[in-house]
Amino acid sequence: MTAKAKVNPRSTTAHTGDFSTDDERWKAVAARDERADGKFFYSVKTTGVYCRPSCKSRLARRENVAFHPSPDAAEREGFRACKRCKPKEQTIHNDHAAIVTRACKLIVSAEEPLSLNEIANSVGLSPFHFHRVFKAFAGLTPKAYATAHRAHRMRDELSLPGTVTSAIYNAGFNSNGRFYADSNKRLGMTPKKFKAGGDGATVRFAVGESSLGSILVAASDLGICAISLGDDPNLLVRELQDRFPKATLIGGDTEFERMVAKVVGFVENPSGGLQLPLHVQGTAFQQRVWKALNDIQSGTTATYADIARQIGQPNAVRAVAGACGANTLAVAIPCHRVVRTDGSLSGYRWGVDRKEKLLKVEGAR
Repeated sequence: MTAKAKVNPRSTTAHTGDFSTDDERWKAVAARDERADGKFFYSVKTTGVYCRPSCKSRLARRENVAFHPSPDAAEREGFRACKRCKPKEQTIHNDHAAIVTRACKLIVSAEEPLSLNEIANSVGLSPFHFHRVFKAFAGLTPKAYATAHRAHRMRDELSLPGTVTSAIYNAGFNSNGRFYADSNKRLGMTPKKFKAGGDGATVRFAVGESSLGSILVAASDLGICAISLGDDPNLLVRELQDRFPKATLIGGDTEFERMVAKVVGFVENPSGGLQLPLHVQGTAFQQRVWKALNDIQSGTTATYADIARQIGQPNAVRAVAGACGANTLAVAIPCHRVVRTDGSLSGYRWGVDRKEKLLKVEGAR
């Protein structure tokens, strides 16, 4: 049974404008409307403090409230920042999020790899400051983000007609040697094998059983590349074959079976952690989302909106949900800990019932 949403009577105020009038601003303050954050700030003359519209402090009397376009404007009139909602820090956070978003678009749209100085100059920051801000929001450096993006383009290019060499250059790599140096890390196999649907690559796998049903565990030379849950073990194997149609799939030996046993034990008790190497493949955005998921502690949950804000893209809630759905490492990347804003369960690649069981085991429901 999913949790019922708790309705805040203050949050039902409809917003039909752009907070351009004092009447709309006051309604937003009274409703603690997060949509108004960053659009304006309000001060309370009896306390000498200014806040964000969504601040959870006690609501002031209307006659004591004034509105300001920015923290600087409020401070010029003698007000100080609220220590509860920290309006100035939130403004800086939003500014940095916008900067990182612009930088990501520059990296994605560039025909040739951009240097750190070129990107920093484009967004108006020093290279050192930009590098620090980007890593704080994206969870990886600008160079790592660009490399992950080019690797994703590389996968797309390799699926098209043409040579491996043309795919490498079309994806934005300046030389074959530069890409081949760590192609296994980016693709899990050589570009030639990847283009051939895994032809010549070896993937070991085995199926175990747990309280959640059948578990398929598969591993490349770089680590575990799939943990799948289901009711039909044969279907899990067929899905693995579809993913690597030309790879050589080998049933696990005794040593591999021991590794599968560790995975099963981890699924039964996720709080214990999985001390095995993972081979994680995904777009730069997906990897940012998955990194944020790994920060959710066992026994707790986060919403899709929480994750979107954590990665610095508060409007990318649907994209975050898509990244959760693209996860192929059940429980190891804990997308089961992400719920809707009202606390109810949403879709889960391996079934909502399994998601609820996992959360109950961890004590989150």
